[in-house]
Amino acid sequence: MEFSLFAHMERLAPEQNHQHLYEEFLSLCTMADEGGMRAVWTGEHHGMEFTIAPNPFITITDLARHTKNLKLGTGTVVAPFWHPIKLAGEAAMTDLVTGGRLELGVARGAYSYEYERLMPGMDAWEAGQRMRETAPLLRQLWDGDCAHSGEFYQFPATSSAPKPLQENGPPIWIAARDPNSHQFAVDNGFNVQVTPLWQGIEEIESLMQRFNEVCQASQQKRPKIMLLHHTYVASDTNDVDLAAQELSRFYSYFGAWFQNKRPVVQGHIEKLSQDELANNKMMASENMKRDLTIGTSQQVIDQVKRYEDLGYDEFSFWIDSGMSSERKRASLDRFINDVMPAFS
Repeated sequence: MEFSLFAHMERLAPEQNHQHLYEEFLSLCTMADEGGMRAVWTGEHHGMEFTIAPNPFITITDLARHTKNLKLGTGTVVAPFWHPIKLAGEAAMTDLVTGGRLELGVARGAYSYEYERLMPGMDAWEAGQRMRETAPLLRQLWDGDCAHSGEFYQFPATSSAPKPLQENGPPIWIAARDPNSHQFAVDNGFNVQVTPLWQGIEEIESLMQRFNEVCQASQQKRPKIMLLHHTYVASDTNDVDLAAQELSRFYSYFGAWFQNKRPVVQGHIEKLSQDELANNKMMASENMKRDLTIGTSQQVIDQVKRYEDLGYDEFSFWIDSGMSSERKRASLDRFINDVMPAFS
C-alpha cells in the first residue's frame, strides 16, 4: 500500500487571506513530502472559494520548488475544459519543469455550476464523452504527428511541444465510478482513481469489485487503483466526534454545491442555516464517523488494512474538510508517524 495526499485551498469566509491559505496548503504538501508519502494530488475548479484550484499545473510547478521526492498529480484536470492539444502541451511542459514528477489525473468534472460557466449546455454525459475522446489522444500527441477527426475535436497532424520528460509521458489516471469507466481505463492502460465520497465500505467494496471484474475479463495488464477518501486521525474519542461534526458540515456544503440551487456571491455559496445542517440526515455526523476513514491511529490502521486487503494499491488522504490548518496538520502528522509505519 502506498500513500498520497489530496488537498486544495479552502476559503470558508471572506476575511481569510488567499496568500495565507496558500502557505497553509504548501505546509501540508511539504509535510507529505518529508513524511514519505508517494504523491500529492490537487485538482481543477473554477469560481468556487470552496475548492480553489483554477489550474493545477501552476500549483504543481510551484510545488516542485518546495518538495523533493513527491510525485505531483492533477487530481483531476477536467478534460472537457481543455482542448486535447493544449492539455497535452501543458502537461508535457509541467513534466519537464518538475523533473519528470507529473502524474495526470483526468476526469469529466462533477459540478453543474462549472459546466454552466465554462461549457454552457454541456451535461455530465457529454462531459464524459469528451473526456473519453481526449484522454487517449494525449499519448498520441506526446508521440507526435497525431491527426484526429472525432466527435468533438478535429485537427491535422500535431506534435506536443515540448515532449514530456518521462518516457511514454506521465502516468495517466482516470476517475472512474461505473463499470464502463473502469473498462475505458483498463482498455487504454490508464490507472484508476475511485472516490466513494460519503458512501462507506459497501461502496468501497463495490468500486473494487467493478475494477476486478473488468481486469479479469481484459487482456490488458492490470493498472493501479487508488482509493481517495476523507481521512482524519484523531487524538482521542472526543476528537473523533469533533472531526465527524466538521466533516458533516463539509459534506452538507459539498452537496449544496453539487445540487447547484443556492445563490453564489463572490465565489461563496449562500450559508446553510443550523436547521439545514441539522436536518441533513444523509450527512449526519454519526454517518461520517461510520463511513469515512475517521478514528484514532489504531482504528485508522485497521480501516486502511481492510482497503489494502481488498486490493487497493494506493490510499489517498483527502484532507479538505473545512477544519483549521492546525487540525489538518495534527491529523496528517499522526497519519504519517502512527499509521503509515504499520504498512512499511
